[in-house]
Amino acid sequence: MTRKMVDCRTMPSEIGCTLTIAGEEEELLDAAVAHAVDKHGHENTAELREQIRSGLVDAEPALA
Repeated sequence: MTRKMVDCRTMPSEIGCTLTIAGEEEELLDAAVAHAVDKHGHENTAELREQIRSGLVDAEPALA
């Protein structure tokens, strides 16, 4: 499965967050939503999940 990533620097943020998270899509989405709720004060809604999902990009493969 293709690893995905999300970078807080590409999302609107009042706190200037620089966190980048990578993983398989569903585990990444769960972690990104938890981060958005805990650190950015968002509510865990279907709209938030879809906004985050739309910002996911393919992650660079790990170096062997």
